[in-house]
Amino acid sequence: MRVPVKLLGFVFWLLFFNCAQSQDCLREDIKYENTEPAVKASYSDGETVKLYCMTGFTGVYRLKCEEGTWDTIVERKCAEKKCSHPGDTPNGDFKLTAGSEFVFGATVLYTCKKGFEMTSRINQRTCRAQGWDNTVPVCEEITCAAPVISNGFVVEPVQEYQKDAILKYRCSPGFKAREGIPRCAKFGWTLNPECDEVTCELKSRFGVEKINPEGKTIFRGGESVEITCAERYWIFGTKETIRSFTCQENGEWDHQPVCEGKCGLPPNVDFADTTEMTKREYNSGERVEYICFNKYTLVQSHPYSKYLTCEDGEWRGNIKCLKPCSVSVELMDERGIELRWGGREKIILPHWDRITFSCKSGKSSIGSGLTQTCNDGVMNLPLCE
Repeated sequence: MRVPVKLLGFVFWLLFFNCAQSQDCLREDIKYENTEPAVKASYSDGETVKLYCMTGFTGVYRLKCEEGTWDTIVERKCAEKKCSHPGDTPNGDFKLTAGSEFVFGATVLYTCKKGFEMTSRINQRTCRAQGWDNTVPVCEEITCAAPVISNGFVVEPVQEYQKDAILKYRCSPGFKAREGIPRCAKFGWTLNPECDEVTCELKSRFGVEKINPEGKTIFRGGESVEITCAERYWIFGTKETIRSFTCQENGEWDHQPVCEGKCGLPPNVDFADTTEMTKREYNSGERVEYICFNKYTLVQSHPYSKYLTCEDGEWRGNIKCLKPCSVSVELMDERGIELRWGGREKIILPHWDRITFSCKSGKSSIGSGLTQTCNDGVMNLPLCE
């Protein structure tokens, strides 16, 4: 009888212990939105806890643990904090980018009315826990006045032009408008509307024997110049050796005032040769194609990289052939390396080609990697020790 009594007493104690534990309230049973979590994971019967709202929300809760269940003593639900009116900007407007209330997280975007420009760096305000951030943007008026143009006039002038307005103007005979379109901006016109005198310039004297009038290179609209080409040269696009040219009202010559001549044999290019038999003379505009030697790589910066062209009696163009890299087995043995695929007494590698080596048995690489690239005849071999 003594053992069962003790066992029965232990069972009663265990039930009492479990019952006592069940009176605790757990943090995980608190189900209010937008609140900070309670400090402790569990609370004893009779304990109270105060819950605070998350940043950007206002309200408070006070709860009491009653036999394992939370009892609400104070309940002011957590609601988004509200901001006052964000502020109007003169000569501008704003709108909410989302929603319809000035509450925590809301953003208003400001824009300026036509004829005004925003001078503030930031064009928006956001409702924060402490209120609106930034300051109300500022819109300043843009007005451009109608200009006075020497040797020209404004088409359909107005007293003031609004922002982004385009100025239309024309020049007097013998004058032309400068390149670009004047546009009204913050500090006035984007470029000065001016009329420059129409002139033609005599730029090239290559192959020229005589110019009449001598020494003059700038000519007004309607003026003429006579050019005589030197021996074995003639006027561009013709077989004439002497001709007069007239400067037109648009600033262009009536015919190109250039003497063109022939070129001799095309020059030698390092590591390259011509693709066809060459002639003793070439006319202006003719070109010769070159090809790089075997394993050499042509630098192709543009579609005509492989040509030289006869221009004004001279060969013009830029052809460059990049060297390949050569590596012998002896040199690889000295550096303790070998090819991954084995065999070969010597390898030739074109420019920009890559090759991977491996260290011989019992050795490991130091310094540069085992994969190397050929760069115009230069390649850094790895070293294995």
